[in-house]
Amino acid sequence: MTAIQMNAEILRNLGTLAEDESMLKRVAKYLRKLVAEKEADSTEMSHEEFIARVEKAEKDIDEGKGITFTNRDDMNAWLNSL
Repeated sequence: MTAIQMNAEILRNLGTLAEDESMLKRVAKYLRKLVAEKEADSTEMSHEEFIARVEKAEKDIDEGKGITFTNRDDMNAWLNSL
C-alpha cells in the first residue's frame, strides 16, 4: 500500500467517525502519542548524519582506534557492559 493509498484510507475512516466527538477525541489523542514517539526517537538520523558517522568510524579504524576481541565471551562481556 502506498502512502497516498494509506492517507486516503485514513481520511475515509475519519469521515466515518466525523460525527462522533468522543471517537475523534480518542483518535486525536492517539495521533498526538504517535507524533511524540516519532519526535522522541533518538535513533533517527538524516542520511548526512549517518554518512558522517560511518566516515568517522572508518577514520578511527584507520588510526588504530577501536576494540578487538579474541573470543566471543570477551565480546559478549563488553556488549553487556554497555
